[in-house]
Amino acid sequence: MKVAEYIIENNSLTITDEAKRCFIEDGCIIVRGLLSKAELLKVEKAVENPELLKHQYGRPDKNGREPKLVLWQHPGNDVTGIVARSEKVAKTCEELLGGEVYHYHTKLIAKEPYIGGTFEWHQDYGYWYKYGCMFPDMMTVFVALDDCKKENGCLQVLKGSHKCGRIDHLIVGEQTGADVERVKEIEKVCDLIHVELKAGDALFFHCNVLHTSSDNTSKNMRRALVIAYNKASNDPGPHEKHPGYTPLDIVENSAIMNCENYSDFTGKDFWLKQPQV
Repeated sequence: MKVAEYIIENNSLTITDEAKRCFIEDGCIIVRGLLSKAELLKVEKAVENPELLKHQYGRPDKNGREPKLVLWQHPGNDVTGIVARSEKVAKTCEELLGGEVYHYHTKLIAKEPYIGGTFEWHQDYGYWYKYGCMFPDMMTVFVALDDCKKENGCLQVLKGSHKCGRIDHLIVGEQTGADVERVKEIEKVCDLIHVELKAGDALFFHCNVLHTSSDNTSKNMRRALVIAYNKASNDPGPHEKHPGYTPLDIVENSAIMNCENYSDFTGKDFWLKQPQV
């Protein structure tokens, strides 16, 4: 079984009723070519800036291997922020969730060659609900900045697992992971999908979809821009982990190529390392 796939055409993405149905049934859809090669180059220039990378920290898995993260609360006006505010990303999330969304946070995740570690099985809502979000009206867009394959730790999802509802989560290493025994039972009834992506492709997925990723055992870097959204109607108000609702200034897709800001990260509100992500 595969995840439904859609393709960007003329730098525009139309979410059909069929795409909405697949998202409701499977909990995720793939969009091929969400970012063009030229757009990717601009994003790479921003995420390789030392002023952004100085906020990077490790999150060891149960074996002590460390995927690296940079996390920020607000999109800002640099290229990464413009991607998060673009119609083909933010408006698509509004279509899939059925209402206005706001930027919850963005993570730059890097798994370095040979040493980049695992992210344990988890649901994003497994910890977001602890931050006051009453309903699972939330989702994530995983944008591949490098080719993501099995060898370098591509995302793995249990298709349709969002229908199981929120699962209890525990601390595993320095990560928050879903109850292992419950995951084993869900694996018996939900198809395991290795989400292999080309750089520029993206997976749009519901906050209750169980997902994991394994070690990077290859010589190739595996980076992704992981953008989370919450419905405006699900705003929990300000919380110590995340700010409350801030209206999202959505921009046309052409704004990505028009943006020349690779270094001014004013207003992004970077996280320091926290006990849990």
